[in-house]
Amino acid sequence: MRAIRLNHVAICAPDLEASVAFYCELFGMERVPAPRFPSQPVAWLRIGAQQLHLFERVGAPTYHHFAIDVDDFEAAYLKVHELEIRDDDTFMGGVFELPGGEVQMYLRDPAGNLIEVNWPDVSTLDRGVVTDIVRLDHLVPQDATAQSARLYPVSHDALKSERLGKG
Repeated sequence: MRAIRLNHVAICAPDLEASVAFYCELFGMERVPAPRFPSQPVAWLRIGAQQLHLFERVGAPTYHHFAIDVDDFEAAYLKVHELEIRDDDTFMGGVFELPGGEVQMYLRDPAGNLIEVNWPDVSTLDRGVVTDIVRLDHLVPQDATAQSARLYPVSHDALKSERLGKG
């Protein structure tokens, strides 16, 4: 037996409707029907072929997070700044370039959950828009193994086709 894909991620949301609005408005997620559970209210949101499940409960762990790929990192960057929700404290920085050229930005939702927003290729970003990318290897020395780390196990071309709806 082996796992074949990630089905969903579940997080806490003390104000369920505020969290639903946040994810639908910022990331374009779609609310889908969810069963009723005896323990607490839930909401299910669709993101591509996966789902994000929100449970009406208090408490967001500091480092636990989930990651989202977006179709327009620059638009996400600008919206995150407009909403003033970027998290520059948890991992000691806000926008990182990884050794493989991928980009990560961290933010917090209304419930305090940490979200990582990813982009596959730093060279495709307008540095006039995304002005504060920090190379991770400028902060922390990367040995050969760390230099070979790749956030995306498929090629950048395949990801580009997927973002454009061709994959």
